Amino acid sequence: MKEEYLKIFDENQVHIGEETRDEVHKKGYWHETFHCWFVSEHEGESYLYFQIRSKEKKDYPNLLDITAAGHLLAHETVMDGIREVEEELGVEVEFNNLLSLGVIPYSVTLPHFIDKELAHVFVYKTQHSLKGYTLQQEEVSGLVRAKLASVVELWLGQTDYIDVEGFQTNQKGEKIPINKAFYWEDFVQHKPFYYKKIIHELHKTFHF
Repeated sequence: MKEEYLKIFDENQVHIGEETRDEVHKKGYWHETFHCWFVSEHEGESYLYFQIRSKEKKDYPNLLDITAAGHLLAHETVMDGIREVEEELGVEVEFNNLLSLGVIPYSVTLPHFIDKELAHVFVYKTQHSLKGYTLQQEEVSGLVRAKLASVVELWLGQTDYIDVEGFQTNQKGEKIPINKAFYWEDFVQHKPFYYKKIIHELHKTFHF
């Protein structure tokens, strides 16, 4: 497998060179990522979408996460990040149809790696039905949505769980419907200020 190189940055977000993905996480260099949150509206309710990470993933297997996300490689621009949506979810999206929420820097230190991201965060208002997604099984094992107002309550610690609906794929690639409660510990534990920033920006757009 060809080694991936990422742009690296200093504490002031100044580009200082390139390094392999493994070294970036080993040494804790700041690097760029692409985050895209899908939203939709049904019968007066706004919904937020989450991917379920594959059980094969080294980091955070089986947990709910950003709808589509990934690293920007050294030769890529932010616009190239749209490939993450197409690769992981199997739907084509025009970059011009994304709403930018800006760059959110945040870092997480775990025993086996240091993740310092300059996350270029976007929102996409999807018209696709849940049947319209084809998941990249080695990366994503399911796709679910929850009422945005409920997600906000969970992120702010006002409730312990939320109800979600969607599907997971089995080993044959068949879609198995999901309609169940998910708890806070079922989600990737991004920093609280990251979630609060997302809430703030979505509130300005969707007025929930």
